Amino acid sequence: MIDVDKAIATVVKTGKVVFGANEALRSARNGKARLILVASNRPTKIQSLEYYGQLSRVPIVTYKGNNSDLGIACGKRFAIAALTVKEAGDSDILRLAENPPAEAVGDETEE
Repeated sequence: MIDVDKAIATVVKTGKVVFGANEALRSARNGKARLILVASNRPTKIQSLEYYGQLSRVPIVTYKGNNSDLGIACGKRFAIAALTVKEAGDSDILRLAENPPAEAVGDETEE
């Protein structure tokens, strides 16, 4: 089981990441990302992100918290709607793309 917040902090410190919704859209369009992590309350302007991710085969994973929580997990003092991972560094965050754990992903099918 992967600790998502710890993996995010590690990839921010040791890997290559880009913050922001516009950069996530650009990376999904050209397929230069290894993984894109989006907040559960992402803006409506990046709703097409899943479509571009499917076309370029970039995995899109929804983070369990909102954009403020994602910013805190990244060690930043501002909200982050999307985090694009270009290189994982020492982190094992790319395992989220294989099988995302239930607590890392927002579960929209709750009863």
